[in-house]
Parts: sequence; C-alpha cells; structure tokens
Amino acid sequence: MAYREVKLIRRRLMNAYLSAVISISLVLLLVGIASMLLVNASGVSRFFKENMQVSVLMKSNVSEDQALAYQSELDGKDFINSTRFVSREQGEEELSLMLGEDFLSVFEASPIPVSIDVTLKAEYVSSDSLAVVERELYKSPLVDEVAYQQSLIEALNANLRKISLILGVVIILLLFISFVLINNTVRLSVFSRRFTIHTMKLVGATRSFIRSPFMVQSAFQGLFASIFAIFILLGLMFVVRKEFTQLFEIFQLKLLLLVLGIMVVSGVIICMVSTYFVVNRLVSLGKNELYY
Repeated sequence: MAYREVKLIRRRLMNAYLSAVISISLVLLLVGIASMLLVNASGVSRFFKENMQVSVLMKSNVSEDQALAYQSELDGKDFINSTRFVSREQGEEELSLMLGEDFLSVFEASPIPVSIDVTLKAEYVSSDSLAVVERELYKSPLVDEVAYQQSLIEALNANLRKISLILGVVIILLLFISFVLINNTVRLSVFSRRFTIHTMKLVGATRSFIRSPFMVQSAFQGLFASIFAIFILLGLMFVVRKEFTQLFEIFQLKLLLLVLGIMVVSGVIICMVSTYFVVNRLVSLGKNELYY
C-alpha cells in the first residue's frame, strides 16, 4: 500500500513538473518572438529601404554603351546599393504591360529612353539624403531625369518610426507578462511542496540547504522549458518561411543564435529568481500559515 502511495505521489509530482515546464515553454515562446522582432527590427527597416527604387533616365541621344559605362561608374558610388540597366526594348515591354501593347503606335519614334534603376543604401533613404544623391546624379551630362516617389519615401520613414515605437512598447509588455506568468508558475510549483520545506526546517536544515535543491531543480526546469520553446519557435519559423521567403533572407544566423541564447538565459534566470524568493518566503512561514 505504501509503495502504491509513493508511486502515486511521484506521478503527481512528475505531472506537475511537466505541466510547469510546458507552461513556462509557452511563455518563453513569447520571449523568443519578442526577441526575434527586436534584434531584426533594424534589418527589416533596412530591407524595405533598400528595396525603394530610383529611376535614372538617360537623355534621348545617349547610347546603351554610354549608359552601361555610367552604370559601372554608379556602382562605385558610396550611396549605391545596386543598379539595373534597362534598355529601350525592356522599357517598352514594361510599359506595354501597364498601358497596353498599342500605346507606342501614336509615336513615330520610341519615346522610351535608356534608364538605370537604382536602389540606395538604407542610410541614404531619407528626404535630406535623397536631395544630396539627386544633385550628385544630375552632375552627369548623360542624365535627363531622376525619378522617385518622394511621398512614398516620406510615408515609409514615418511608418517605420511608428512601427518601431509600437514594437518597442509591445516587446516590453510581452517581457513583463512573461516574467509574471513564469513567476506564478514557479510559485505554484514550489508552493505545492511547502510541507516538505517545513519538515526540513523542523529537523534543523538551514535556509540555504533547503533552498539549494529547489534552485538546482528550477535551473533544469528553465533549461528544459527553453529548449522546448526553441523547438517550437524553429518549427513556426520553418512554416512561416514558405510564405515570407524574401523577408527571412534578412535574418542572420548570429542574430538567430542570439535570440535562442536570450530564451535559454531568460528561462533559467527567471525560474531561479522566482524560486529563490518563493522558497525564502515559505521558510519564513509558521505552521498555521501553510494551510492558507
């Protein structure tokens, strides 16, 4: 009979331990997602800025060889991220898709000039920097017009600032909620063993001696929970990657490793800190207080 009771108690403790690990894992998943957004925020901003296109239209008498030579010159500029040469034929095909195949029939000669599509480095995608870039491009006698959507760039920068602010607030809230939830989970897990703690205190065990096994257990609990959360996060990333392939190209391996490290450290530290305070409080309780 005693063996069955001991086995039942062990099973209950194991179930409680597993449920605590799963609960902490789900909370650490929030920490991982928040960290992922935080460390990649600048990369996402750079991704959108460096995909903004500036069209450099050549004068009508500029040949393709001259334009290609100018493209090579542009590639050496500090503010250039990438360039793409657009011939007259390519320009006609692109406009045909937008305006219809017969739009050129009203012209005796093709009005489409040779052009170069340019993307700038992220730090130059702002109103002030673009004005400097525009003046630099106009210095070439081959350039007829520099075309870009000023309003779109201003809207992009304004929206990125708003998104960064909102994202910062959301991340802080997620981290606070994560700490509270993990703390409550650990407290319930340790509180269920309050009578064991009281028994150890009655036989003369010191506060540090009582606390040590709980601290070790909480460290492993945080470690197991974080590993489980990491597998969930990697699984979610694998699924989402199919829909947002280009966006995932900006995620660097070292940043992903940093996020995984944050999850492990957060899980272990929060569990151990919560356990430390909970065990200290339970050791201080009197016998009658254990029942409330």
